[in-house]
Amino acid sequence: MKLEDIKLSDLRVNSANDRHGELIDEDAAIEWLLKHRTLHMQNLAKDIVSTGAIYEPPLVHPHDGHFIVYDGNRRTSVLKLLSVPQRAPSSDWADFFSNLRENWTGAFPSTVECQIEEDRDRLDEILYRRHTGQQSGVGQSQWDAEAKSNFERRTGKKTKINVAEEIERLLISSGRLDNELKIPRSNLNRLLSAEQFRNRAGIAVDSNKLRYTHDEDKVLNALERIARDLSSRTITLEDIWDNDSKRAYLNKLDQEKVLPRSEDSLPKTAPAKTTSTQTKTSQKESKPSSDPGKRRHLIRNLDFGFQQTQKNRKILDIFNELQHRLKFDEHDNAIAVLFRVLLELSLEHYIEAASVPDIQKGDKLSNKYRKTLRHMLDTGKIDKKQIDALKKFEKDDPLFSTTTLHSYVHSADFFPSDHHLKSMWDTLESFIVKCLKA
Repeated sequence: MKLEDIKLSDLRVNSANDRHGELIDEDAAIEWLLKHRTLHMQNLAKDIVSTGAIYEPPLVHPHDGHFIVYDGNRRTSVLKLLSVPQRAPSSDWADFFSNLRENWTGAFPSTVECQIEEDRDRLDEILYRRHTGQQSGVGQSQWDAEAKSNFERRTGKKTKINVAEEIERLLISSGRLDNELKIPRSNLNRLLSAEQFRNRAGIAVDSNKLRYTHDEDKVLNALERIARDLSSRTITLEDIWDNDSKRAYLNKLDQEKVLPRSEDSLPKTAPAKTTSTQTKTSQKESKPSSDPGKRRHLIRNLDFGFQQTQKNRKILDIFNELQHRLKFDEHDNAIAVLFRVLLELSLEHYIEAASVPDIQKGDKLSNKYRKTLRHMLDTGKIDKKQIDALKKFEKDDPLFSTTTLHSYVHSADFFPSDHHLKSMWDTLESFIVKCLKA
């Protein structure tokens, strides 16, 4: 693969782009994109201006002293119109690109890094694999909801509140950081991308607000250390790329007694407040949504740190469906059935892995559950306080029991309730996670 910086003026938007077929010239191709992909072109232009870059090099082919774009025509069109807004096919489009251009930071690029492909057959093979679907794995495989969610958790993207910005504001207002010290916000957001990592630092996001879960001074001291590690590049992107590396860094801080301890936890989470110098913009950002929406999935969108093996693969598939795919109001019966299946398979996984004694071949779900609870208590995996709440599940409570789940699956007159299912999951969550990690 040959990558090379090519003058923007030497690139030609493809007038025979497969999106639209043969058109008269480059200007007609640009006009077609603006007319038929209006919203996409507007959003792409805004993204390119806000980031100051494009992240995928256009795929080009040399022809008669210039380069025809075969993949990346939208990106190239946007750059050309930002460079010369008067080229737009209407005054409205010219105004749009002219106004955006004013927001460009620094010198506008005169060259674009491109992937040059001289072999036309190979070029078509590349396009075939990129744009004609997954083809049973041959083509580019699109991310499903689970994969998108995993990416957002790993990187911290698409979080409504900008956690790094709020932390920076807290540290400055408390006198722990100078305004001149620049924190790499993207890296800080990546490190604290999931609630489990934020909790270890002593904070949480609740109703789109940053809250303390531990003593304020201890939390701010920990956040200051993290901020300085990132700012000094003692910790770089490579050190916090995935969840394992994030845990390793936080474990190191914990061993150094930097992070708040369990004895520092607050009885009720307290909102993290800055001084009155907070700007109107930041206040608007931290304002909770008036309609945050109901919980659509049985399992909350958290990273539970599971490691997939041959034995637990099916169980984790079911777990992922309940966490990412099946939604209340659309799949209530499926959620109820798979919840029961998940519980039973999780118990069987723990029973085998931990060699739980006294398990009979014909034991009912309630018996397996009771014997597993007793084994966890005996081995110190749960304490007596946890047992009290978990024991309710084996009793014949019409709203909260193994009998309820059995009725959801087998009774034609017993309909699933999202409130009861959520309540059962929230009570059993820690128990099931312990079973799966055995």
